[in-house]
Amino acid sequence: MLRRLSCLFVLLLLTMLAGAQQEAATPHAAAKADSASNLPSEEAVNAFFHEWFGYDPSVTWKIISINPSKAQGLTEVNVVLSNPKGQQASKLYITEDGKHAVIGDVMPFGAHPFLSTQKELEKEVTGPSHGAADAPVLVVEFSDLQCPHCKEAQPTLDKLMAEDKNVRVVFQTFPLPMHDWAAKAAAYADCVSRSSSDGFWKFIQGVYGAQSDITAANADEKLAGLADAAGVKGADIAVCAAKSETATRIEKSVALGKALEVDSTPTLFINGRKVPAVPFEILEKLVDFAAKDGAKTAK
Repeated sequence: MLRRLSCLFVLLLLTMLAGAQQEAATPHAAAKADSASNLPSEEAVNAFFHEWFGYDPSVTWKIISINPSKAQGLTEVNVVLSNPKGQQASKLYITEDGKHAVIGDVMPFGAHPFLSTQKELEKEVTGPSHGAADAPVLVVEFSDLQCPHCKEAQPTLDKLMAEDKNVRVVFQTFPLPMHDWAAKAAAYADCVSRSSSDGFWKFIQGVYGAQSDITAANADEKLAGLADAAGVKGADIAVCAAKSETATRIEKSVALGKALEVDSTPTLFINGRKVPAVPFEILEKLVDFAAKDGAKTAK
């Protein structure tokens, strides 16, 4: 997603909470609970954010959702905080009595905390892949082709695919709504992958390389040209990209990501373990550990 916000902003996010989109909160909204659902009301959450961030008029937020958390007794609030430097999506958890809030992630717990997610991904991923189907480590990347951080992360994944024979990498499209040509690029990528596996990886490399030249207005022309350069017929890919069944496949990929609480790109899952983009040295250690740990789990 976007680059890190200012130091003070990040400090506030880490030490207090983190939140929503680009919409200003209502000042001094009365904090009250929604008696029908027993969840905090949007008014109450806005009041909370106003008290924390109202001192800085450049900070705005939008509440994305207020829902019961998968962790019993907590309410999960998804919000995106914004300032002139960018946006930061995050989660806030509110206790049942409405008196305390916790920031961060609710993590799976147990001897094998990532196993259920791993099994779900093994069953549900449909994106193009690289590596043996029976590789001991499954790395799933949820990515947005308009996302600059996905572009930055791709060489790390390319190196992993080239050097590690214990891994299968699957690319799942996850176009973000804030990006104006990402969904179209995802559709082209999907169609390229259905035409040529090798062409797909060349295509996404081409898109990342041309990111700064692609706009919503010229996306079809640029993407068709990049498909040609990847070794497939761009005109045919353009026709495929416009079909409703292609949009349905993209929607299913996004739905899978949302079900696994993907809220930024790139997001990786290493045998079910959710991690952000990391340097190659760390990624390699995580993959090696997953391979060894998975072998022990299978016994």
